[in-house]
Amino acid sequence: MKVLIAGAGRLGTQIAQVLSAARNEVTLIDADDDRLAELEGGIPVRLVAGDACEPPLLEAAGALTADLVIAATGDDEDNLVISLLAKRQFSVPRVAARVNDAENTWLFDERWGVDASVPAATPLISLIEEATGATDTVALLRLSKAGVDVIETAITPESRTSGLALGDVRLPEGTVVATIVRDGQPTVPDPSTLLRPGDELLLVSHTATEQEIHEAFQ
Repeated sequence: MKVLIAGAGRLGTQIAQVLSAARNEVTLIDADDDRLAELEGGIPVRLVAGDACEPPLLEAAGALTADLVIAATGDDEDNLVISLLAKRQFSVPRVAARVNDAENTWLFDERWGVDASVPAATPLISLIEEATGATDTVALLRLSKAGVDVIETAITPESRTSGLALGDVRLPEGTVVATIVRDGQPTVPDPSTLLRPGDELLLVSHTATEQEIHEAFQ
């Protein structure tokens, strides 16, 4: 699946990381050159600098052949413009948009080219499901046509890995932790990240089963 994501903030970056880990072709667009420079080499997606509200930029980024566009900027006006352009000018099959201000929710519908509107506070896994059209986690797993699974697990006070650094957890072969959702906010994990009760982990694996992931963390 070819995905364009407008907005390289925390949310857009996390979505890009998860979808690219599931072997989707992801392009991340942002007008902030400094932000893109921070991400360069640290995330396996194509980075495009520029204003996604500009049709030439969207076309150059690949909107004509995109399967999904996600407008995830921090500005509702921009997200609406991006959605409208994606749907009306580039005929993108599915368009999802982040709603930053709840009072603007009524605008985010088919009139503006939005197939799925997602409140900013929506958990990452639910946002991806809404954006891709999946109705549950099992359907989300089927996003990958190359045998890659996306598996979710949660850390509880009883989990034996609670308090451990992520780098000290022995993961099944071919498995990576794509993101950790903590207090409703997705974060980019690294080996020094300490696991806490309440953490929700999203893992991508070529070979591991849900049971093997459970055994690794619980």
